[in-house]
Amino acid sequence: KTLRWLVREAQLQKIPYILICGPREAAEGKVALRLRTGEDLGPKPLSEVVDRVRAVSLDRAGLL
Repeated sequence: KTLRWLVREAQLQKIPYILICGPREAAEGKVALRLRTGEDLGPKPLSEVVDRVRAVSLDRAGLL
């Protein structure tokens, strides 16, 4: 299975966030972030991605 195939499958399953961590991202302590819409937000620190997902989840749950 190629990376392209895995990303496409995630988009078809409507997974909201796709995190990609290859050797380059791991060395930098980052993950590449893509949205379900196909928008590529580029490499971000993992803590920033976790904070973003947590904030969106809490907002949608009405807890923020």
